[in-house]
Amino acid sequence: MKAFAQLLDALSFQHGRNGKIALLRRYIEATPDPDRGWALAALTGDLSLRQAKPALVRGLVMERVDEVLFKLSYDYVGDLAETVALIWPEQPGANRIPSVSELIETVEQAGKTELPGILSAWFDAMTATERWATIKLITGALRIGVSARLAKTALAQHAGIETDAVEEVWHAVEAPYGDLLAWLDGKGPRPDPSHSAAFRPVMLAHPLNEADLEDYDPREFRAEWKWDGIRVQIVGESGKLRLYTRTGDEIGAAFPDLIEGLELDATLDGELLVMRDHVVAPFADLQKRLNRKTVSAKMMTSHPVHVRLYDILIRSGQDLRALPFDQRRRELETWFKAHSPAAMDLSDLVPFATWEDLATHRSTNLTTGVEGLMLKRGDSAYLPGRPKGPWFKWKRDPQLIDAVLMYAQRGHGKRSSFYSDFTFGVWRDGEIVPVGKAYFGFTDEELQQLDKWVRNNSTERFGPVRAVKQELVLEVAFEGLQRSPRHKSGVAMRFPRISRIRWDKPAAEADVIETLEAMLP
Repeated sequence: MKAFAQLLDALSFQHGRNGKIALLRRYIEATPDPDRGWALAALTGDLSLRQAKPALVRGLVMERVDEVLFKLSYDYVGDLAETVALIWPEQPGANRIPSVSELIETVEQAGKTELPGILSAWFDAMTATERWATIKLITGALRIGVSARLAKTALAQHAGIETDAVEEVWHAVEAPYGDLLAWLDGKGPRPDPSHSAAFRPVMLAHPLNEADLEDYDPREFRAEWKWDGIRVQIVGESGKLRLYTRTGDEIGAAFPDLIEGLELDATLDGELLVMRDHVVAPFADLQKRLNRKTVSAKMMTSHPVHVRLYDILIRSGQDLRALPFDQRRRELETWFKAHSPAAMDLSDLVPFATWEDLATHRSTNLTTGVEGLMLKRGDSAYLPGRPKGPWFKWKRDPQLIDAVLMYAQRGHGKRSSFYSDFTFGVWRDGEIVPVGKAYFGFTDEELQQLDKWVRNNSTERFGPVRAVKQELVLEVAFEGLQRSPRHKSGVAMRFPRISRIRWDKPAAEADVIETLEAMLP
């Protein structure tokens, strides 16, 4: 556990991608099994301990320190694990610190009544850094800037292979990944993903600017609409059926109405949407279906899901990814005609002869759910990652409004000491009503300026949230609007972000709600 705590601590202070990979490699190469495997499971999101919840940790510290002191400290620090780790009264040498694998096994097997005593004994013996790492581990709230892809890249570099080679077999193994690590160490065979309905790394597109079009021949490209859902991969193999996000997270349990009863011997790439009467619903409707462990029959009826298919990667065990896009498209059309799966359709190709034709399509199609266009070379193979040149996404230009800052909230992790989450609003009948919340779009220097302004212009405090004088104007960019009865303003924004700080503009000149209502589709 000491080595894992040192790793997390070092990762939290390391900002560079290559630096993080180097730290992970050193840990992988120096740590025995199964500790390194369980550590990887925690870093990649594959570890979930059922009984160790934040409320349990909060209850334990309340027994050791004054409640008011804890609440004041938590409000200042902004992170539960860090607050508990620092404020916990140490008793060095009281108990033995477990290894990572011992800790996980004990937490999983302990009864509800005995777990608090076990955790307290561990916390007594640990340093503040070890307590912090333990709380992060057991509650699943690492937030140290390490993605699953980055951890897999470290594994690949350790073995001297491509990251996508690790990605190909990742879902064929389970934590603590003994077979996978043996293969990467050169001590065992490659795990076989062919009968596990494994995830295949997805191909992604680069953003396109209009100026880039001059470098390309429109005859070499095909165009599709870019739909505002979530990219998914449906895999049917050896009687198994799985639904993955584009990052390889399995989400089939949340969408039984899509996959139950589906007979599939193929790997399909598409967009998950909510559709009613053949019309794509706003993304907010899909959000209500996401991140659920179970879904009610009522929700499945009111928010029916649908997949709009883009590509076919594998058919009846045959890997099609090396074929050009035009040929894969024909294979997809043939497969779809033969199977006609319910709750699926094909993404239409958009006809065009010139870039001007396509620009007209992009600017005039205001259909709900359309974000812009996808451009794909007709001769492009399906390559993992984001290769430059074959695929582009040409999104609509963002919409802009001037809004007034209303509330600011402390961030998490590295931003826990800054007010970095900003709620803003527009004028309606002489008052400011909230229309959105943003926590990115600004530089580090601008964040410091905003944080200072919030502290100097606060009017009320609500725990980690401050109300401020309604004087600062923010230019907010967003991808779309939709009606929302849950919001006082009646509208909700898609992907809002702070475009710039309008220090020069008085609040009285910010936008009014009628401006946003006119933007509604």
